[in-house]
Amino acid sequence: MMRCAECKGKGMCGLARCPIVSRFHAQADMKPASSYQGRAPSLFIGSFGYPDVRGGPLMVNDSDNPPDWIGRALGIGEIVGIRARTIRGSTGLHAVEDDIREIAISSVPLDVDVAFERPVAFRLSFDGTVAPVGFTGSVKEMDVIGNARVERVVDRIISDTDVGAADACLALRNSDIDVYRISELMTAGLLGRKRKFVPTRWAITAVDDTISADLKKEIGRFPPIEEVLLFFGELYGNRIACIIVPGDWKYEMIEIWGRKTLWAGDDEVIVQDWEGMTKHGYSPISGAYYSARLAVCEYLNKIQRSARVIVVRSISSEYWAPLGTWVIREATRKAMKLPPVSCESLDTAIGKASAVLGSGSWVSHSTLIPELRTQRTLFQF
Repeated sequence: MMRCAECKGKGMCGLARCPIVSRFHAQADMKPASSYQGRAPSLFIGSFGYPDVRGGPLMVNDSDNPPDWIGRALGIGEIVGIRARTIRGSTGLHAVEDDIREIAISSVPLDVDVAFERPVAFRLSFDGTVAPVGFTGSVKEMDVIGNARVERVVDRIISDTDVGAADACLALRNSDIDVYRISELMTAGLLGRKRKFVPTRWAITAVDDTISADLKKEIGRFPPIEEVLLFFGELYGNRIACIIVPGDWKYEMIEIWGRKTLWAGDDEVIVQDWEGMTKHGYSPISGAYYSARLAVCEYLNKIQRSARVIVVRSISSEYWAPLGTWVIREATRKAMKLPPVSCESLDTAIGKASAVLGSGSWVSHSTLIPELRTQRTLFQF
Protein backbone atom coordinates (compact mmCIF):
# COMPACT_ATOMS: atom_id res chain seq x y z
CA MET A 1 0.00 0.00 0.00
CA MET A 2 1.16 3.54 -0.71
CA ARG A 3 2.40 5.42 2.37
CA CYS A 4 2.66 8.87 0.78
CA ALA A 5 0.62 10.61 3.48
CA GLU A 6 3.03 9.36 6.14
CA CYS A 7 6.21 9.44 4.06
CA LYS A 8 6.02 12.75 2.16
CA GLY A 9 9.09 11.94 0.08
CA LYS A 10 11.21 10.25 2.76
CA GLY A 11 11.54 6.98 0.81
CA MET A 12 9.37 4.65 2.93
CA CYS A 13 8.05 2.95 -0.20
CA GLY A 14 11.50 1.50 -0.94
CA LEU A 15 11.76 3.04 -4.42
CA ALA A 16 15.09 4.52 -5.42
CA ARG A 17 13.45 7.91 -5.83
CA CYS A 18 10.01 9.20 -4.90
CA PRO A 19 7.95 9.70 -8.10
CA ILE A 20 6.64 13.03 -6.80
CA VAL A 21 10.13 14.26 -5.93
CA SER A 22 11.29 13.14 -9.37
CA ARG A 23 8.68 15.31 -11.07
CA PHE A 24 9.84 18.29 -9.03
CA HIS A 25 13.48 17.55 -9.85
CA ALA A 26 12.69 17.44 -13.55
CA GLN A 27 11.37 21.00 -13.30
CA ALA A 28 14.49 22.34 -11.56
CA ASP A 29 16.19 23.98 -14.53
CA MET A 30 19.19 25.24 -12.55
CA LYS A 31 22.50 23.76 -11.48
CA PRO A 32 23.95 23.85 -7.96
CA ALA A 33 25.63 27.21 -7.38
CA SER A 34 27.73 28.77 -4.61
CA SER A 35 26.10 32.18 -4.85
CA TYR A 36 22.90 33.89 -5.86
CA GLN A 37 22.13 37.36 -7.14
CA GLY A 38 18.53 38.22 -7.81
CA ARG A 39 15.10 38.57 -6.29
CA ALA A 40 14.12 37.36 -2.84
CA PRO A 41 10.32 37.79 -2.84
CA SER A 42 9.76 36.25 0.61
CA LEU A 43 11.31 34.36 3.49
CA PHE A 44 11.05 31.00 5.22
CA ILE A 45 11.50 30.16 8.90
CA GLY A 46 11.72 26.47 9.82
CA SER A 47 10.16 24.82 12.86
CA PHE A 48 12.77 22.17 13.67
CA GLY A 49 14.34 22.72 17.09
CA TYR A 50 12.00 25.57 18.01
CA PRO A 51 12.68 28.11 19.47
CA ASP A 52 16.25 27.76 18.18
CA VAL A 53 15.21 27.73 14.51
CA ARG A 54 16.92 28.52 11.24
CA GLY A 55 15.66 30.49 8.29
CA GLY A 56 16.45 32.91 5.53
CA PRO A 57 15.22 34.33 2.24
CA LEU A 58 13.36 32.43 -0.46
CA MET A 59 15.21 33.23 -3.66
CA VAL A 60 13.76 32.98 -7.16
CA ASN A 61 13.49 35.38 -10.06
CA ASP A 62 9.74 34.99 -10.17
CA SER A 63 6.68 35.61 -8.03
CA ASP A 64 6.06 33.91 -4.69
CA ASN A 65 2.46 35.10 -4.46
CA PRO A 66 -0.38 32.59 -5.06
CA PRO A 67 -2.98 35.19 -6.18
CA ASP A 68 -0.44 36.31 -8.78
CA TRP A 69 0.02 32.72 -9.99
CA ILE A 70 -3.73 32.32 -10.33
CA GLY A 71 -4.06 35.69 -12.04
CA ARG A 72 -1.45 34.62 -14.59
CA ALA A 73 -3.43 31.37 -15.15
CA LEU A 74 -0.39 29.23 -14.32
CA GLY A 75 -0.96 25.48 -14.36
CA ILE A 76 0.17 23.20 -11.56
CA GLY A 77 3.23 22.19 -13.59
CA GLU A 78 4.28 25.81 -14.02
CA ILE A 79 3.90 26.50 -10.30
CA VAL A 80 5.91 23.37 -9.54
CA GLY A 81 8.57 24.73 -11.90
CA ILE A 82 8.77 27.97 -9.91
CA ARG A 83 8.95 26.14 -6.58
CA ALA A 84 11.43 23.57 -7.89
CA ARG A 85 13.99 26.24 -8.78
CA THR A 86 13.41 28.31 -5.64
CA ILE A 87 16.32 28.37 -3.16
CA ARG A 88 15.61 28.38 0.56
CA GLY A 89 18.37 30.15 2.43
CA SER A 90 19.13 28.71 5.84
CA THR A 91 21.20 30.13 8.68
CA GLY A 92 21.03 31.13 12.31
CA LEU A 93 18.53 33.97 12.45
CA HIS A 94 20.71 36.31 14.50
CA ALA A 95 23.08 36.54 11.54
CA VAL A 96 20.48 37.79 9.05
CA GLU A 97 17.77 39.21 11.31
CA ASP A 98 17.78 42.74 9.90
CA ASP A 99 18.04 41.59 6.29
CA ILE A 100 15.15 39.15 6.32
CA ARG A 101 12.94 41.60 8.20
CA GLU A 102 13.72 44.15 5.49
CA ILE A 103 12.51 41.59 2.93
CA ALA A 104 9.36 40.91 4.96
CA ILE A 105 8.24 44.53 5.34
CA SER A 106 8.72 45.42 1.68
CA SER A 107 5.59 45.49 -0.48
CA VAL A 108 7.76 44.83 -3.55
CA PRO A 109 10.44 42.10 -3.89
CA LEU A 110 13.96 43.12 -3.00
CA ASP A 111 17.16 41.85 -4.59
CA VAL A 112 19.80 40.02 -2.56
CA ASP A 113 23.42 39.03 -2.99
CA VAL A 114 24.02 35.75 -1.17
CA ALA A 115 27.10 33.56 -0.81
CA PHE A 116 26.54 29.98 0.33
CA GLU A 117 28.84 27.84 2.46
CA ARG A 118 28.70 25.17 -0.26
CA PRO A 119 26.80 24.77 -3.54
CA VAL A 120 23.04 24.63 -3.04
CA ALA A 121 21.54 21.14 -3.04
CA PHE A 122 18.21 19.78 -4.25
CA ARG A 123 16.56 18.90 -0.96
CA LEU A 124 12.80 18.60 -1.17
CA SER A 125 10.39 17.81 1.65
CA PHE A 126 6.63 18.12 1.65
CA ASP A 127 4.44 19.93 4.11
CA GLY A 128 0.66 20.16 3.95
CA THR A 129 0.70 23.85 4.87
CA VAL A 130 3.72 25.39 3.12
CA ALA A 131 4.48 25.16 -0.59
CA PRO A 132 7.56 22.94 -1.17
CA VAL A 133 10.93 24.36 -2.22
CA GLY A 134 13.47 22.59 -4.43
CA PHE A 135 16.87 23.85 -3.31
CA THR A 136 18.42 24.61 0.06
CA GLY A 137 21.62 26.52 0.76
CA SER A 138 23.44 27.41 3.98
CA VAL A 139 23.99 31.16 3.92
CA LYS A 140 27.53 32.39 4.57
CA GLU A 141 27.06 36.05 3.66
CA MET A 142 24.01 38.06 2.64
CA ASP A 143 23.37 41.62 1.48
CA VAL A 144 20.00 43.16 0.62
CA ILE A 145 20.11 45.45 -2.39
CA GLY A 146 17.76 48.41 -2.48
CA ASN A 147 15.32 49.83 0.03
CA ALA A 148 12.02 48.41 1.18
CA ARG A 149 8.74 50.04 0.21
CA VAL A 150 6.35 49.84 3.13
CA GLU A 151 2.63 50.60 3.19
CA ARG A 152 1.78 53.31 5.72
CA VAL A 153 -0.54 51.05 7.74
CA VAL A 154 2.08 48.28 7.87
CA ASP A 155 4.73 50.73 9.08
CA ARG A 156 2.36 52.02 11.76
CA ILE A 157 1.38 48.59 13.09
CA ILE A 158 4.83 46.98 13.11
CA SER A 159 6.12 50.06 14.95
CA ASP A 160 3.54 49.64 17.73
CA THR A 161 4.91 47.18 20.29
CA ASP A 162 1.94 47.73 22.62
CA VAL A 163 -0.45 45.89 20.28
CA GLY A 164 -0.75 42.11 20.65
CA ALA A 165 -0.09 39.85 17.66
CA ALA A 166 -3.76 38.89 17.21
CA ASP A 167 -4.93 42.52 17.32
CA ALA A 168 -2.16 43.47 14.89
CA CYS A 169 -3.35 40.77 12.45
CA LEU A 170 -6.91 42.06 12.64
CA ALA A 171 -5.86 45.69 12.23
CA LEU A 172 -3.91 44.79 9.09
CA ARG A 173 -6.80 42.75 7.70
CA ASN A 174 -9.23 45.60 8.37
CA SER A 175 -6.88 47.85 6.40
CA ASP A 176 -7.10 45.51 3.37
CA ILE A 177 -3.66 43.93 3.82
CA ASP A 178 -4.02 40.38 2.51
CA VAL A 179 -3.32 37.23 4.53
CA TYR A 180 -0.15 36.48 2.57
CA ARG A 181 1.46 39.77 3.66
CA ILE A 182 0.21 39.34 7.22
CA SER A 183 1.68 35.82 7.43
CA GLU A 184 5.00 37.14 6.16
CA LEU A 185 5.07 39.85 8.82
CA MET A 186 4.19 37.37 11.54
CA THR A 187 6.83 34.83 10.54
CA ALA A 188 9.42 37.62 10.55
CA GLY A 189 8.55 38.40 14.16
CA LEU A 190 7.24 41.88 13.39
CA LEU A 191 3.86 41.63 15.13
CA GLY A 192 2.95 41.57 18.82
CA ARG A 193 4.44 42.73 22.08
CA LYS A 194 7.14 40.05 22.30
CA ARG A 195 8.89 40.10 18.95
CA LYS A 196 10.25 36.72 17.87
CA PHE A 197 10.47 34.72 14.68
CA VAL A 198 7.59 32.31 14.04
CA PRO A 199 7.96 29.18 11.87
CA THR A 200 6.33 29.86 8.51
CA ARG A 201 3.90 26.95 8.65
CA TRP A 202 2.69 28.06 12.10
CA ALA A 203 2.27 31.67 10.98
CA ILE A 204 0.13 30.72 7.97
CA THR A 205 -2.35 28.74 10.05
CA ALA A 206 -2.27 31.25 12.92
CA VAL A 207 -3.27 34.09 10.60
CA ASP A 208 -6.09 32.07 8.98
CA ASP A 209 -7.33 31.02 12.41
CA THR A 210 -7.07 34.46 14.02
CA ILE A 211 -8.88 36.32 11.25
CA SER A 212 -11.63 33.74 10.72
CA ALA A 213 -12.21 33.39 14.48
CA ASP A 214 -12.79 37.14 14.67
CA LEU A 215 -15.06 37.10 11.62
CA LYS A 216 -17.24 34.33 13.02
CA LYS A 217 -17.88 36.46 16.12
CA GLU A 218 -19.26 39.11 13.79
CA ILE A 219 -21.22 36.49 11.87
CA GLY A 220 -22.83 35.33 15.12
CA ARG A 221 -24.55 38.72 15.39
CA PHE A 222 -26.03 38.61 11.89
CA PRO A 223 -29.48 37.21 10.95
CA PRO A 224 -29.43 33.79 9.24
CA ILE A 225 -29.55 33.30 5.49
CA GLU A 226 -33.03 32.53 4.22
CA GLU A 227 -32.43 29.48 2.02
CA VAL A 228 -30.12 26.53 1.48
CA LEU A 229 -27.33 27.46 -0.95
CA LEU A 230 -24.74 25.31 -2.68
CA PHE A 231 -21.44 26.65 -4.02
CA PHE A 232 -18.91 24.92 -6.28
CA GLY A 233 -15.33 25.74 -7.18
CA GLU A 234 -12.25 23.90 -8.43
CA LEU A 235 -8.55 24.69 -8.49
CA TYR A 236 -5.65 22.41 -9.44
CA GLY A 237 -7.64 19.21 -8.95
CA ASN A 238 -9.18 20.38 -5.65
CA ARG A 239 -12.96 20.43 -6.01
CA ILE A 240 -14.89 22.35 -3.35
CA ALA A 241 -18.58 21.95 -2.57
CA CYS A 242 -19.93 24.28 0.10
CA ILE A 243 -23.43 23.91 1.54
CA ILE A 244 -24.73 26.75 3.68
CA VAL A 245 -27.94 26.28 5.65
CA PRO A 246 -30.01 28.80 7.67
CA GLY A 247 -29.03 28.85 11.34
CA ASP A 248 -26.47 30.07 13.82
CA TRP A 249 -22.77 29.52 13.11
CA LYS A 250 -21.54 25.95 12.85
CA TYR A 251 -18.84 24.73 10.52
CA GLU A 252 -17.77 21.34 9.25
CA MET A 253 -15.10 20.32 6.76
CA ILE A 254 -14.75 16.94 5.09
CA GLU A 255 -11.82 15.94 2.89
CA ILE A 256 -12.02 13.10 0.37
CA TRP A 257 -8.75 11.68 -0.93
CA GLY A 258 -9.68 9.33 -3.76
CA ARG A 259 -7.91 6.03 -4.42
CA LYS A 260 -4.37 6.45 -5.76
CA THR A 261 -4.42 10.19 -5.24
CA LEU A 262 -1.54 12.15 -3.71
CA TRP A 263 -1.81 11.10 -0.05
CA ALA A 264 -4.07 8.04 -0.43
CA GLY A 265 -3.28 4.43 -1.26
CA ASP A 266 -5.53 1.66 -2.49
CA ASP A 267 -8.46 2.87 -0.41
CA GLU A 268 -10.30 6.16 -0.29
CA VAL A 269 -9.36 8.33 2.70
CA ILE A 270 -11.92 10.64 4.31
CA VAL A 271 -11.09 13.08 7.12
CA GLN A 272 -13.64 15.21 9.00
CA ASP A 273 -13.75 17.93 11.66
CA TRP A 274 -16.30 20.44 12.89
CA GLU A 275 -16.98 23.22 15.39
CA GLY A 276 -19.57 25.54 16.90
CA MET A 277 -18.76 29.05 18.05
CA THR A 278 -15.72 27.63 19.86
CA LYS A 279 -13.07 25.36 18.31
CA HIS A 280 -11.48 22.86 20.68
CA GLY A 281 -8.03 21.59 19.77
CA TYR A 282 -6.11 21.62 16.50
CA SER A 283 -7.96 20.18 13.52
CA PRO A 284 -6.89 16.74 12.18
CA ILE A 285 -7.34 18.26 8.71
CA SER A 286 -4.48 20.64 9.62
CA GLY A 287 -4.11 24.03 7.96
CA ALA A 288 -6.64 23.33 5.20
CA TYR A 289 -9.46 23.42 7.78
CA TYR A 290 -8.64 27.00 8.77
CA SER A 291 -7.94 28.18 5.21
CA ALA A 292 -11.36 27.01 4.00
CA ARG A 293 -13.02 28.45 7.12
CA LEU A 294 -11.48 31.84 6.39
CA ALA A 295 -12.90 31.90 2.85
CA VAL A 296 -16.40 30.99 4.09
CA CYS A 297 -16.28 33.57 6.88
CA GLU A 298 -15.21 36.25 4.40
CA TYR A 299 -18.30 35.49 2.32
CA LEU A 300 -20.76 35.44 5.23
CA ASN A 301 -19.27 38.62 6.66
CA LYS A 302 -19.63 40.31 3.28
CA ILE A 303 -23.34 39.43 2.96
CA GLN A 304 -23.85 39.96 6.73
CA ARG A 305 -25.61 36.67 7.36
CA SER A 306 -25.04 33.71 9.69
CA ALA A 307 -25.26 30.09 8.55
CA ARG A 308 -24.35 26.50 9.23
CA VAL A 309 -21.68 25.46 6.79
CA ILE A 310 -20.44 22.18 5.33
CA VAL A 311 -17.34 22.37 3.14
CA VAL A 312 -16.39 19.22 1.22
CA ARG A 313 -13.02 19.08 -0.50
CA SER A 314 -12.51 16.31 -3.05
CA ILE A 315 -8.96 15.81 -4.31
CA SER A 316 -8.37 14.18 -7.69
CA SER A 317 -5.21 12.74 -9.23
CA GLU A 318 -4.75 16.05 -11.07
CA TYR A 319 -3.37 17.36 -7.78
CA TRP A 320 -0.11 15.46 -8.13
CA ALA A 321 2.07 17.79 -6.05
CA PRO A 322 1.22 19.35 -2.66
CA LEU A 323 1.33 23.12 -3.09
CA GLY A 324 0.24 24.24 0.39
CA THR A 325 -2.97 25.31 2.06
CA TRP A 326 -3.21 28.41 -0.12
CA VAL A 327 -4.77 26.13 -2.75
CA ILE A 328 -7.67 25.28 -0.42
CA ARG A 329 -8.09 28.92 0.62
CA GLU A 330 -8.20 30.13 -2.98
CA ALA A 331 -10.35 27.21 -4.21
CA THR A 332 -12.92 27.97 -1.51
CA ARG A 333 -12.77 31.69 -2.23
CA LYS A 334 -13.37 30.89 -5.89
CA ALA A 335 -16.39 28.76 -4.98
CA MET A 336 -17.86 31.49 -2.78
CA LYS A 337 -17.50 34.09 -5.55
CA LEU A 338 -19.40 32.04 -8.13
CA PRO A 339 -23.22 32.21 -8.28
CA PRO A 340 -24.69 29.63 -5.84
CA VAL A 341 -27.34 27.02 -6.58
CA SER A 342 -30.53 27.58 -4.59
CA CYS A 343 -31.78 24.29 -3.11
CA GLU A 344 -35.23 23.52 -1.73
CA SER A 345 -33.80 21.40 1.09
CA LEU A 346 -30.61 20.14 2.72
CA ASP A 347 -31.03 16.73 1.09
CA THR A 348 -31.35 18.36 -2.33
CA ALA A 349 -28.07 20.19 -1.73
CA ILE A 350 -26.40 16.97 -0.54
CA GLY A 351 -27.57 15.15 -3.67
CA LYS A 352 -26.33 17.87 -6.01
CA ALA A 353 -23.00 18.11 -4.18
CA SER A 354 -22.49 14.34 -4.34
CA ALA A 355 -23.24 14.36 -8.07
CA VAL A 356 -20.62 17.02 -8.75
CA LEU A 357 -18.05 15.41 -6.44
CA GLY A 358 -18.66 12.03 -8.02
CA SER A 359 -19.42 10.27 -4.74
CA GLY A 360 -21.73 10.43 -1.76
CA SER A 361 -19.44 8.42 0.53
CA TRP A 362 -18.63 11.57 2.50
CA VAL A 363 -22.19 11.98 3.79
CA SER A 364 -21.93 9.19 6.38
CA HIS A 365 -18.84 10.89 7.87
CA SER A 366 -20.67 14.11 8.61
CA THR A 367 -21.50 15.16 12.16
CA LEU A 368 -23.51 18.21 11.13
CA ILE A 369 -25.86 16.58 8.60
CA PRO A 370 -27.68 14.31 11.12
CA GLU A 371 -28.05 17.29 13.45
CA LEU A 372 -29.44 19.48 10.68
CA ARG A 373 -31.91 16.78 9.68
CA THR A 374 -33.29 16.22 13.17
CA GLN A 375 -32.99 19.48 15.09
CA ARG A 376 -35.01 22.63 14.77
CA THR A 377 -33.34 25.92 15.59
CA LEU A 378 -34.81 29.02 17.20
CA PHE A 379 -34.83 30.58 13.73
CA GLN A 380 -37.41 28.00 12.57
CA PHE A 381 -40.04 28.92 15.17
